[in-house]
Amino acid sequence: MRLVIVSGLSGTGKTVALKLYEDLGYYCIDNIPLDLVQPLIAHAVSHPEPRYSEFAIGVDARANPVEIRNFPEMVQRLREQGVHVHVLFLTADDEVILRRYNETRRRHPLSGPEISLAEAVRLERKLLEPVAALADDLLDTSSMNLHDLRNAIHARQPEAGVGRLVVLFLSFGYKNGLPDGADYVFDVRNLPNPHWVPELRTLTGRDEAVATYLEGHAETAALLDDIRHFLAHWLPAFQLQDRSYITVAIGCTGGQHRSVYMVERLAQSFQGRFSQVIAKHRELGL
Repeated sequence: MRLVIVSGLSGTGKTVALKLYEDLGYYCIDNIPLDLVQPLIAHAVSHPEPRYSEFAIGVDARANPVEIRNFPEMVQRLREQGVHVHVLFLTADDEVILRRYNETRRRHPLSGPEISLAEAVRLERKLLEPVAALADDLLDTSSMNLHDLRNAIHARQPEAGVGRLVVLFLSFGYKNGLPDGADYVFDVRNLPNPHWVPELRTLTGRDEAVATYLEGHAETAALLDDIRHFLAHWLPAFQLQDRSYITVAIGCTGGQHRSVYMVERLAQSFQGRFSQVIAKHRELGL
């Protein structure tokens, strides 16, 4: 069981950070009463489902002050029970927090008719001292944007460097129109068409005879290498953005031979590089 506790000052990116952990596969709960954390984790441990192996919870100034003061004891008890607890505390300069609140016009959880925003920030910093003092990782987001924060959290993962991106390779036929939602579209109609070979006409790009025919032409390998190298260079860049799913569409005239062959080969090439690589064939219904 791995538990990440995401805490920090309001306006430093806690909500975004918790959402990023959710994208990474963590079971996430925000603003849970701290007295319920231990029963929750005990329940998760007793139900060894994969989705319960990694938890992330948000803890902030909305919690009961008494619970916040008892935060160190709660973490200690969890660790004694064998739970791997990692406390991530996000902070920022007061001026940055004030500017962010002024830009978003959001209300600070501790501000009110008699408490200004600046006073609320100071009160919150004092209130969360027990959590900040126990942090395994203190992350200053003063100069960070969304992508910087995402990169920082990814770098703190045990599996840092392993892609979480899901890549779908989709074959299609231009005669039936472009597929919806494709991020990249490659046209392979310039390759020799097996449709005009009578014994290959009823087969598909998944059949060995069609693969042998296409691989007998040098331009097939050249085009496959060009697409493969392009994707190998640029797909990892999406892992640094707010994307978890990419569709690469490969089209030929009918979506039966050339595009199917290319999708199968590309899917084989990228297996293991990302969290999931999927090959689908629109015109084949597969």
